[in-house]
This record gives sequence, C-alpha cells and structure tokens, in this order.
Amino acid sequence: MGGMSLFRDDGIVLRTQKLGEADRIITLLTRGHGRVRAVARGVRRTKSKFGARLEPFSHVDVQFFARGSELIGRGLPLCTQSETIAPYGGGIVTDYGRYTAGTAMLETAERFTDHEGEPAVQQYLLLVGALRTLARGEHAPNLVLDAFLLRSLAVNGYAPSFGDCARCGMPGPNRFFSVASGGSVCVDCRVPGSVVPSPGTLVLLGALLTGDWETADACEARFVREGSGLVSAYLHWHLERGLRSLRYVEKS
Repeated sequence: MGGMSLFRDDGIVLRTQKLGEADRIITLLTRGHGRVRAVARGVRRTKSKFGARLEPFSHVDVQFFARGSELIGRGLPLCTQSETIAPYGGGIVTDYGRYTAGTAMLETAERFTDHEGEPAVQQYLLLVGALRTLARGEHAPNLVLDAFLLRSLAVNGYAPSFGDCARCGMPGPNRFFSVASGGSVCVDCRVPGSVVPSPGTLVLLGALLTGDWETADACEARFVREGSGLVSAYLHWHLERGLRSLRYVEKS
C-alpha cells in the first residue's frame, strides 16, 4: 500500500460534508481514536449502500486507510469500508423532538472532543447510550438530552452540584444556583447572578445526572422547562459559546 496503514474502529457518525462531486468528509466519534474526520469516496452516488451507512446518528464499524503509522497525521484518512452496528437514525429522524435533541447531542459530542485522534471513551459510550435511548423512545427527548448534557459535562470535569454547596460543601439542599460557581450554593457563598430555582427543578437535575429515571419521568413540566434552561446556561458557560442546535430544541 506504499506507506499506508489499516485501522479499524467503531464509531458514531456526527456529521457529513460534501467533497467534490461524489465524495464526503465524514466526522465520527470513535471508541479507540476519539474524533476522526475521514474521506469516503463515491458515497453521494444515489445507489451507494456504503454512503447510506454513513449518515448522522449511525453506529458503524469502520475501516480506515491512512498514510504513515498513525490514523491522524498527514492528510485525512480514507474511510474504505463500513458495517452497520445500529441504525439509530431510523428511530430519530422521523420525530422532530428526537431529531432536534439528537442533533444537539452530536454537536455536543463534537465540541467536547476538539482534539482529533485523542481517545474519549467515556464521551463515546455516553453518546451511544443516549442515542439508543432516544431512538427507542424510552423517555421524553428533552429529558434524554439534558441527561446527556449533564453527564457529558461531568465526564469532562465540569460536574455541577445540585445539592451540596459547590463552593464550601455545605450539605444541601441549598436555595441558590450559580453557573459560574459550579451549581448549588449556600446563602453565604451566593454571588451576583445567582438564581433561585424551584426545589423540584434541582431534584430533577440531580436525577438526570445520576440516572434516576423514575424520579425524572415523574417531574412536572414546569420543572423540566426550568431545568433545561439551567442546563443550557451551564453548558454555554463551560463551552464558552452556545450550541447552534439548541435553539431548535427550545422551540420544539
């Protein structure tokens, strides 16, 4: 292969971009190599089964060819083969709520894996699990999204507190919430800009972070709406700029 190396990995297709007349650049979050961009040739032809497997939300087993001994190096690798592990898109793209929530998940995963080729196994596993849950319709799409966002923040070192004070550790529940301080804060640690969410909202967010779906599914709609606002604000603070796709989720 003249200095080409073969790599195989499984991943989730995050997005695609047109390249030339028939090719695409595929961005995937993979198990072993983190975020990878690769060229898939001929996939935009109408009869390409290969291309049909490489659509956003697809969980695929992919083969790459790359120059040199590293997958991420000189130029983009070639994606030469793919096999479907799970076509999550089929259960997502036909429902507006699921589709907008899923799109926000894909964008979040890409934003949290900004260095190509660096493994991000926890983020990958979170995304696979969230898309599976979303595709099956097991819970409301906005709850699945908020749970994914909170857990993504946690695995990247930004876990918010919804009980004990994020600054001094005073046992919760605490009345105030400060995005800049890391979550719930006590009366002595509150800072300008702190808000006073409903106690039920903090219970909901704690349940989403820990996977207590029985509690989350039973929460009132007003707590869900307020919780989504807090999650969005917290995410924007740590990403330093907002997600384009969240504006559509908020309208759904």
